[in-house]
Amino acid sequence: MIQEGKDPKTYAVIGAAMKVHSELGCGFLETVYQDALEIELRKQGIPCDREKLVHVFYSGEVLSSYFRADFVCYGSIIVEVKAVKALTEIDEAQVLNYLKATQLETALLFNFAAQRLQYQRLVRSKPQMNADE
Repeated sequence: MIQEGKDPKTYAVIGAAMKVHSELGCGFLETVYQDALEIELRKQGIPCDREKLVHVFYSGEVLSSYFRADFVCYGSIIVEVKAVKALTEIDEAQVLNYLKATQLETALLFNFAAQRLQYQRLVRSKPQMNADE
């Protein structure tokens, strides 16, 4: 699920990404934006772990498989950095699957390759209960 509302933590991370994009513009490889974003997050005092190993859960158990999140900010927000022509449904699905698998609630998906920074704030949907359950 995509949500437009902002909380202070995601707002701060989005602001840092906007600063990086305004200074570097578009046209660099993804790793350049990751390097710059790491610097900007730290300058702004936003706690972050880069390329953090994130465990995946299945049926309440931790799997031996994991993925590397570009960043995990504040210990709870997955940040995925892209430098592509345009974000696609596949990019969004990837991040939503990260949320589902990790049981984290919020993610930010950035695309630095566009003329203006593209971003999406995604929130994991909780399973809906039937009225008779």
